[in-house]
This record gives sequence, C-alpha cells and structure tokens, in this order.
Amino acid sequence: MNIGALAQLTGVSTDTLRYYEKEGLLERPARAANGYRVYGEVHAERVRFVRGAQALGFSLSEIRWILPKLDAGQVVRADLEKYLMCKVAEIDAHIRQLRALKKDLLATFGSMGCAPERAVTVKHATNKSTPRERAGTATTRRLHPKERRSAGNTRSVR
Repeated sequence: MNIGALAQLTGVSTDTLRYYEKEGLLERPARAANGYRVYGEVHAERVRFVRGAQALGFSLSEIRWILPKLDAGQVVRADLEKYLMCKVAEIDAHIRQLRALKKDLLATFGSMGCAPERAVTVKHATNKSTPRERAGTATTRRLHPKERRSAGNTRSVR
C-alpha cells in the first residue's frame, strides 16, 4: 500500500508517517520503481502500537526506547509490568499536581480584591497569594523526564 492508504488505514497523516520513519519509529519501507514508498501490514501494526502507547501517556522517546527491545524479544512480562507501574506512579503524581492546581484556581476566586461586578486588573488578580504560596508549597509543575526517572521511572526493562 502507498503512504496515503497507510495514513487512511491508521488514522494518521502522511506527514506523521514520514516523521515516524525519520525518527526511527517506523521501519523504512521498500520503494516502488517510481520511488513511492510501499508499506505492508507490519507498518500498520507499528503505527497502531505507537499511537496506542501515546494514548497511554508514553512519549515518543519512551516508545523509541522500547521498540527495539520488543522487536528483539528482549522484554519479559515481569519487566514490562514494572515499567508500566512506574508510568502509573507518574500519572498518580500528575493527578496530585492537577488536584492541587485546581484547588489553587478555585481559591483564586476568593482572593481577588474586588467586587464580582467590577473589572479585574492585574493588581486585583495578584494582590493575595494562593494558600499554597503562603505555605511555601506552590510547586505545581510537570516533571522533567530526568526528574521522572529519579522519581521511580527507572526503566528496568531489558
């Protein structure tokens, strides 16, 4: 099948397919006499795997890291389960951060220093800090990939 057919079959754009190929997520396809790419079912399976892993919260770099190991049969279920549990722990941490952020956003309504019918200025919106800022615990931010690994995502899959 050509790139357009693979794109339609997998629900991704042709640009995405070219990007996956460039990034090593998709094996380079054979070329027809006219130079067009010729894809097979193995390519469709790979695209579905990448998209499915992304939907579960895995980054392309994480997917790129594990694909060769899966292809080589180097991943045993127990190791994969450990890796997936690290991802679950990362998601749990993110949920805690989002809940704290939601709490701060809701607290912002009460801390604005003007009446509800008045126009809000920067002074009104910032004249009081959030409860977590006053407590010195306002650190809601996404973890850098290196911080995620040190927080439990050790990639023990071999």
